[in-house]
Amino acid sequence: MRVVGEGVEPGVYPIEKALQIAREVGVDLVEIAPTAEPPVCRVIDYKKFLYELKKKQKEIKAKTAKVIVKEIRFGPQTDDHDFNFKKNHAVKFLQEGAKVRAFVLFRGRSIVFKEQGELLLLRFANELEEYGKAEQLPLLEGKKMIMLIAPKKK
Repeated sequence: MRVVGEGVEPGVYPIEKALQIAREVGVDLVEIAPTAEPPVCRVIDYKKFLYELKKKQKEIKAKTAKVIVKEIRFGPQTDDHDFNFKKNHAVKFLQEGAKVRAFVLFRGRSIVFKEQGELLLLRFANELEEYGKAEQLPLLEGKKMIMLIAPKKK
């Protein structure tokens, strides 16, 4: 078996000799490549190796960005004043870096006005074009017509 590691002369040794080398250094013998010919083992402190691996994974997880999704709800007959009020909120959310999920909720017989809801969402996306990009066009899911807008990269 091939033995590598810090403070060890790299070479090919029998298993007993490799274990003896690891004991002399005071660390563990860990098999790295069992399918290689001959198998490769490394002389390392296994607990320390696991600790450092866990620490690296934690750092990677901390660096990933958390995506925040804010919701804005409309009705099929939303008035201009309400539309502008909600648009201003969406602008603020997009500037903060959050995604905006705008949806039109149809109640009762208002499902008849699907076209009105779609036009409202398309107008909403058009007015927010300088702050964000439509990630998903209006899509009807049950009684909701949903649209997703992502902030533009700085």
